[in-house]
This record gives sequence, structure tokens and C-alpha cells, in this order.
Amino acid sequence: MTTPTKMSGIVLNGHGGPEMLEWRDDIPVPTPGPRDVIIRVGAAGVNNTDVNTRTAWYSKGDADADDASWSGTPLTFPRIQGADVCGEIVAVGPNVDPSRLGERVLIEPCIRQANGETLGMPWYFGSECDGGFAQYTRVAARHAHAIKSDLTDTELASFPCSYSTAENMLTRADVQEGETVLVTGASGGVGSATVQLAQARGAKVIAITSAAKAAALMDLGAIKTLDRHDDLMETLGASSVDVVIDLVAGPQFPGLLDVLRSGGRYAVAGAIGGALVELDVRTLYLKDLSFFGCTVLEPQVFANLVGRIERTEIRPLVAETYPLREITQAQSAFTQKHHIGKIVLEVG
Repeated sequence: MTTPTKMSGIVLNGHGGPEMLEWRDDIPVPTPGPRDVIIRVGAAGVNNTDVNTRTAWYSKGDADADDASWSGTPLTFPRIQGADVCGEIVAVGPNVDPSRLGERVLIEPCIRQANGETLGMPWYFGSECDGGFAQYTRVAARHAHAIKSDLTDTELASFPCSYSTAENMLTRADVQEGETVLVTGASGGVGSATVQLAQARGAKVIAITSAAKAAALMDLGAIKTLDRHDDLMETLGASSVDVVIDLVAGPQFPGLLDVLRSGGRYAVAGAIGGALVELDVRTLYLKDLSFFGCTVLEPQVFANLVGRIERTEIRPLVAETYPLREITQAQSAFTQKHHIGKIVLEVG
């Protein structure tokens, strides 16, 4: 099919508040490089990374610092954000099999190839390159994963970033059947994904959440829920957990290590409770703990996730939907954290 030359979408004009997001109707539609595909976007999810990148949260200095992106690579503006993308391939580069035209795809958000080259350090889709907050987007064909599912584009767009982050943490921590996994921030997009994916592995999941969201987490497969203000040593006891999946950090951090058994594993991919924590190094080495900082996806993770979706081992959790033009309202609702699961923007 013939794609238009201009499209509508949201551009980020710099670091700052919501006023840095601008709706435009004159954005050039990308053209495919030799190994690229062009995707007509159906829906795109909202993520912490979108907000953190906009506000320069990743910078250890100020908002104008060169490290104000998740990878530490300076961003160029304007930038189209959006890592969670479901859509349809409408154009392919000359080195891509034309039979892929018309494929329904999910985009792997952690990309290792762009502009026809293998990257020295992976990029985050919608950060170091343009993403899915527009009618069309471009990505290397290897990162556009065909998916066969009865779910809607909106439902499928709830999976890529949160669920691949969760699956990556569980993979890195080598979670096994029968193990006990403690999940912090369990009602958020990554947390609720972790509950489902850990349960699908046969693990026993303890979810930390608010009382209002406890029943929903039990419905997802948690065997027990704790309030985020509970004393973990009092409620669980020492050495009671095999793996901690942490998305919160902050003041709660020392207690997470106290409840890990000797030889336990701790994996982290977020710090919404505070980036600076107190660590007693004696706990780390005397208990032979293993720490995993998780950002870059292991090569097998996204394909494994697509398989789990197609086999209906996990289900989407769409809390709210908004038209793309209402992205500021969507991000405001997202940051208030009253929801369980994902907020998704409808694009197509």
C-alpha cells in the first residue's frame, strides 16, 4: 500500500513538564532503510520511561545534562516517544521479505539495530530513536515481532515494555518452579506483569501493594499480598524468600535483603520509591546474595514473551485508554498510580 508523506503525532520538544509535548499534523512519515519496516501504529502504551525521559529523571545532574536519557546518550529534539507499540507493517526496505507486508506486530522496545547498523549499546525505542506516539513508525525488521492473537491492538500494546521488563528480570534472576518471589510495586504495569509471569513459571508470588489493590493481585496469581508499609521481617520472617523483584527501592530496600534466604537473588528495574538506598554490605556478602540490575533485554526474552501471549498464558491489564492527542491527561493519570496494569493511547 502507499503511505502518506505526512502524519499526526506527539513530539517532545525538550526536557521539562507536559508543556514540552506538542501535537503536530505535519510530521514526515519515516521511510524504511534497507533492513527496516514501517508500521502503522494502532495503539501505544504509557510508561515510566516516557515521563522520566521528559523530566530528565535519568540525569544525575540537571535537566540539560548530556546523560538525561536511560542510556546516558544525549537526546536530540524533537523526539517522538512511545516504546509500547502494536501495529501493522505497511512498508518494507529492499532487504526485507515483502511477505511481511500486512503482518500484525509488536515492537521489541530494547533495540540492537537501527539505521542499518548493529548498535554498540542497545537503544530504547522512543528515546534514542523515534517511537510510536504517531501514526507511523520505523524500526529494524528484526525488532518487529509477528504476533497471532485475538486480542485488540490496545490490549496487545499493554505488553511490550512492562512485560518484557518483567520477563527479563525473572530470566536474569533464573526464577524456578516452586520458588518464592517477592514483588514490590506489584500493582503497576511491570509489577502486575511480574506477578503473572512468575506464576506462569510455577513460582509462588508475594505481592507488595496497597490494601485497595490486594484482591486484584490475588486474582492475578499472588498467593499473598502485603501492604507497602508492612514490616517485612515481622510479616515474612528472615530468609523466607528466594527472589526479590524490586521496582521501588527507597527506604524499604534493607528489609528486602533481610527476608532473602542465603544465596537469594535480587533483581531491580525501577526506583519509584527513591533512587538512593542504604546497603549494609555485610548482608550482601555474608548471605551470598546475587544482585541484578536489569535494563537491556536478554536476546531470548521478547520472543519468549510473544509465545506466552499467543499461548494465552498471560492476559492484558488495560486500566484506561485515551486518544493519543490526550497524552498529557494520560500521563497525569499514570503518575497518580491509582490504576492496576497499563494506560494505553489509541493511535489508529
